[in-house]
Amino acid sequence: MTSPARRHFLRVTAGLVAATDAASNPLHHATGHELMLAQLAEHKRSLKLIQSIERKADAKRGMLAEYSPWIQGVLEADTGAQDEVFMTIMVWHIDVGDFAAALPLVRYAIRHGLVMPDQYQRTTACLIAEEYAAMAIKGAEAGQPVDAEALSEVAQLVQTEDMPDEVRAKLHKAIGYVALAQVDSLPSPIQKQACRRYALDHLQRALQLHDKVGVKKDIERLERDIKNAGPAASQEGGTG
Repeated sequence: MTSPARRHFLRVTAGLVAATDAASNPLHHATGHELMLAQLAEHKRSLKLIQSIERKADAKRGMLAEYSPWIQGVLEADTGAQDEVFMTIMVWHIDVGDFAAALPLVRYAIRHGLVMPDQYQRTTACLIAEEYAAMAIKGAEAGQPVDAEALSEVAQLVQTEDMPDEVRAKLHKAIGYVALAQVDSLPSPIQKQACRRYALDHLQRALQLHDKVGVKKDIERLERDIKNAGPAASQEGGTG
């Protein structure tokens, strides 16, 4: 029996073959995966015509819903088969800043050892770490909310994976920046101080891995903040 997700998927992909006469359409006898690849190729062609990174992200955001039934089917089947559509959509979720939606795909890709399509020229773990880090740093620097839990889980997922030290340094930098962005929202001096120390640990680790990661001034400023906030935090701890 065809599942609701599968029926929806068929309705979506049917549009690819409905525009022209079925007998002359090269996708007439295509499998579901081939139809999704054709749809992906068409979307990629559309994206190439967009020069603005912001507008390109908006376009991807609008396209993602069309792949949801396929992605859900892959996750439910859990076969671990290599899938260019799946891996591309995983990256697109990260590109648009939807960390939470990307996480199930990230877990699946890492667990099954899936590889990235050739165009990305990086290992899966390396791309995931670098893209999550880049988006998190960008969000933190812009004062935008960042999913700290998703970022932390990604760090755990790729912890034992091989990648350049520069990439892992960027991931630690991102965790540190996101933590720093949360300091002011914490209610007590003790919590603020703990968050600063957590951020400092990650920034120092980033510097150990790559001395040009760009966190030296952040570390110096953070060390001063921790030192200056010490008496207030200690006083609250004593009264608490």
